[in-house]
Amino acid sequence: MRTSFVFSEVVTGLRRNVTMTIAMILTTAISLGLLGGGLLIVRMVDKMQDNYQSKLEVSVLLTNDVSANDKDCAQQPCAGLRSALETTSGVDSVVYENREKGYERFKQIFEAQPELVKLARPEAIPATFRVKLEDPARANVIVQAFTGKAGVKAVNDQGEFLGRLLDVFNGLRNIVLGLALIQALAALLLISNTIQVSAFTRRTEVGIMRLVGATRWYTQLPFLIEAVVAGVIGALVGVGGLALMVWGVTRVSGDLFSSQILPPMGMLDVVIISPMLLGVAVFISALTGYVTLRLYVRL
Repeated sequence: MRTSFVFSEVVTGLRRNVTMTIAMILTTAISLGLLGGGLLIVRMVDKMQDNYQSKLEVSVLLTNDVSANDKDCAQQPCAGLRSALETTSGVDSVVYENREKGYERFKQIFEAQPELVKLARPEAIPATFRVKLEDPARANVIVQAFTGKAGVKAVNDQGEFLGRLLDVFNGLRNIVLGLALIQALAALLLISNTIQVSAFTRRTEVGIMRLVGATRWYTQLPFLIEAVVAGVIGALVGVGGLALMVWGVTRVSGDLFSSQILPPMGMLDVVIISPMLLGVAVFISALTGYVTLRLYVRL
C-alpha cells in the first residue's frame, strides 16, 4: 500500500467536505470538552475526600453565656462537657477553642476575603470543642450524645457537610457527563454521515480501483483515517477549550481556591486527562468509521 496515495486521499476527502468536517470537529470538541469537565470534577471530588477525610472533626458549639464567661473552660458546664467528651469511646482528641481563638481562626480561614472578615465580630463566634475521632464515620455518636446538653448550642458534624458538598459536585458531574453523552451521539452521527457523503462523492474512482484489484481495506482506509484525523483535531480543540476554561475559573474564583475551601485545579489536571480524551476520540472515530463502512458503504 502506497502511504502517499492514502494520505493524499485523506486530504482530498477532508477538503471536499470541509463544512461537514468542521461541524464534526466542533461537535467532537464540545463533547470531549464536556467529558473532560466531568473528569475534572471527579478529580476535584477525589482530592476533597483525600484532603478532608483525615481532618474531619465534630464541633460542639457552646452557648453564648458559656462562651462569654468561661474563657479557660474551668467552670461548669464547660469542664463537665470536656471531661465527658474525652472519656467517650472512639474520641481521639478534644481541643477547646475559646471565643478569641475562634475569631483568630476565622480570620485565618477567610484572610483572602477581607470584606467578610470586617463584617464578623468576636461576639458572634461561639466557644467550641473540636473533637477528632478515631473513625470519622462514627460522628453520629457524638452528635446524638451531646445535642441538647446543658451549655451546648449545637453539634456540627463536618463529615455531614462534606457529604452534602460532595453530593452537589457529583450531581454536577452527572449533568455534565449526560450532556457529553448527548453531544457524543451527535458527533457519532456526523462522523457516519460525513463518511457516507465522502464515499459517495468518490464512488467512481473507488470503483475503478476495485476493478483493477484494490482490496476493500485499501479503498476504505482513507475514509477511516479521515474520521480519526477529524476526531483528533476535535480532541485537541476540546482540550484547548478546557485549559482555557480552567484558567478562567481559577482567575475568577481565586479567593475560593486560595482559602483552601476547594482543592486547587490547574493545567496539570488538564494535562493528566488529555491522553484519555485523545484516546476516546481516536477509538470512537475509528469504531464509528469502521461500522459505517461495513454496514452502509460498499466499496
